[in-house]
Amino acid sequence: MALDVAFDPYAPDLERLNWVDTFEIASAVGGTLHGTNGKVRGAVVDNRAVRGGELFVAMPGFHVHGAKFGVDAAKRGAQAILTDAAGLALLEGLNLPVIVVPDVGHAAGRAAAIAFGNPADSLKTWGVTGTNGKTTTTYLVRHMLHRVGKLSSLVGTVEAAIGKKTSPAFITTPQAPQLQAFAASTVQENVDHMVVEVSSHALAMGRVDPLRFACVGFTNLSQDHLDYHVTMEDYFQTKASLFSEKRSDRQVIIIDDDWGKRLAEQLDRQGQHEFVTLSTNGTPADWRADIQQLDGGFTELHLKCFDGKEAKVQVLMPGTFNAINSALAIVMVVTGLSPSPRQVDGNMLRHLTANPIRLEVPGRMELLADSPRVIVDFAHNPGSTQVLLETLRTSTKGRLLLVMGADGERDQGKRPILGRIAAELADFTYVTDGDIHEEEPRGIRRDVIAGFKGFEEKFVEVAPREKAIEQAILEAKPEDTVVLAGRGQEPIMFTPDGQYDLDDRVVARKALAQRDLG
Repeated sequence: MALDVAFDPYAPDLERLNWVDTFEIASAVGGTLHGTNGKVRGAVVDNRAVRGGELFVAMPGFHVHGAKFGVDAAKRGAQAILTDAAGLALLEGLNLPVIVVPDVGHAAGRAAAIAFGNPADSLKTWGVTGTNGKTTTTYLVRHMLHRVGKLSSLVGTVEAAIGKKTSPAFITTPQAPQLQAFAASTVQENVDHMVVEVSSHALAMGRVDPLRFACVGFTNLSQDHLDYHVTMEDYFQTKASLFSEKRSDRQVIIIDDDWGKRLAEQLDRQGQHEFVTLSTNGTPADWRADIQQLDGGFTELHLKCFDGKEAKVQVLMPGTFNAINSALAIVMVVTGLSPSPRQVDGNMLRHLTANPIRLEVPGRMELLADSPRVIVDFAHNPGSTQVLLETLRTSTKGRLLLVMGADGERDQGKRPILGRIAAELADFTYVTDGDIHEEEPRGIRRDVIAGFKGFEEKFVEVAPREKAIEQAILEAKPEDTVVLAGRGQEPIMFTPDGQYDLDDRVVARKALAQRDLG
């Protein structure tokens, strides 16, 4: 989608791209070309983003097929269309070359890459996946690359950034044509490295095809997205596909949990030798990270490499999990830039750890006020919510107050688990709405409340979300901590009646101002 901002990272300069034959694209993706051969430059998945000359990628959607917008895309200047047989039927009478493939989603990346001139071939690409910690770790990888003079771009849940230019993001990993457009923009900005937050949906849907990653990192795995993957096994194997030799050159795997251990064992059985393991809980690994607690919830990270090299660095970001994220980022950059995973560049390791790590990531443990302490975080699944509350518990002087809901049309099984974690770890919870989508909100809240069985005195049901945030902050005492969990920096609420602007941080600041006036 073209963004209504001065800088659109998904809109590279088309004039700097070469024209490509549609026959070449059809051959590369195993498609059939209907109509005469044509030429394109660039690709789009949103008809409204057409500027002139692009390949319009018309995918089947949940409610409508993208080919229904083919006529509009052509009027705006699209020069060819990539679609499936169902889409072709909807394009009857349109005088444009049409490339027909069995699966548009999995062909889109390769087609878009060719249409943009294969920009990722000129980039060193880094990827991070896992259930929790992806966003912060990608920010840290980018930060570490900058420490050693490697300018990079970043695309993920929070924003898309190239050099010093940034723009809001609306999805963890964009659609394949958007990702290729982002890579083209990165190249045009003379940036050589690209950091990508890789979701399991993106892997399953082919959004990162045909990117090849120089180095990828695995954070952890816990229950999430089972509305899509159905089983944890499918969820795991989808994540694991990023670590195959077909997708990535080098791999760093945290083996603190059983899923990480299993991933390392799976790669070992497959005969892969370019991966290294990292542990932060004492498990034997190629890299070990000892974490010492400091005042203010900060930590000191002591890294020990398999070859005897060591380094220490303070992590001035609250919580042990941020030390773990920092360890992964450091080891990824060292592994990705050293001569080989088994030939570690000691000078680089020292350079990366020469100064304390201090990095603010929007919507990730973002501090809005001190008295009461108000924090916004994206934690929305059982694992991340438990870690968040355990982290804040140790530094909360008064009560730990939680504002939390669950998303509609998502994994229903995790809802009562979220409720139970809140009941056990927070002093009081304001059960409210997450992104409702098309589901009935009272039913979602009822599922969460089921987890409070035996703890009925520890919650109140409050909707809409704005009211819950306001009530929690106004009822908090100066020594309390109020944590707004589940949405982070997200600026839009999705409801059955449509979407509207809602940023937890904006609502919280208004409530804090009301306290000050009172």
